Amino acid sequence: MSNPSLTDELFAQLQGAPLQQVSQQLGIGQTQAAGAISAALPLLMGALGKNAAEPQGAEALFGALQRDHAGLDLGSVLGAVLGSGGSVPTRNDGGAILGHIFGGSQPRAEASLGQATGLGGDKAGMLMKILAPIVLSFLAQRFLGQGNASPSGLSQVLGQERQSVQQQGGLGGGLLGAVLDQDGDGQLGLGDILKIGGGLLGGKR
Repeated sequence: MSNPSLTDELFAQLQGAPLQQVSQQLGIGQTQAAGAISAALPLLMGALGKNAAEPQGAEALFGALQRDHAGLDLGSVLGAVLGSGGSVPTRNDGGAILGHIFGGSQPRAEASLGQATGLGGDKAGMLMKILAPIVLSFLAQRFLGQGNASPSGLSQVLGQERQSVQQQGGLGGGLLGAVLDQDGDGQLGLGDILKIGGGLLGGKR
């Protein structure tokens, strides 16, 4: 199956001007910003997939997409979250969205991403707050246009996305395992992630 994953699709949409804006907002170079985004997107998508695995989680997410994120294009969401005067309301408050996605694991997700990408926790948190509303408006665009859109359909697609993130491994998959699999057994340690991340950000495949 050579279809690009949702994560890959969204990452491709963020190339160019959006990537430039994000790197300026965080005060980092575009190469580092691209590496950090490519680690953060699978983490966000995988966590959404975990939430949507439960019927009530899928219904809540589907309702939020319909209510708050339908009909918004990437440019207007980006403008709003980066503070360039967009008039998109606070439904795009990345902090609140992250709270729903990660719950009590949010600080851990930010710290792990910050350590693995070299951004540090604060900038990793900023990056995730920028990306969270973008991910949801992308999902709304992608799903709500389909006549047969439903919570169970959303759950299925996000479940497949989570699986593909974990199968691909790499930095995003490693982070997802470390942040979400908190039972301790078989959990990827942060040291392993940093090794993966070093290879990834060093440009080795």
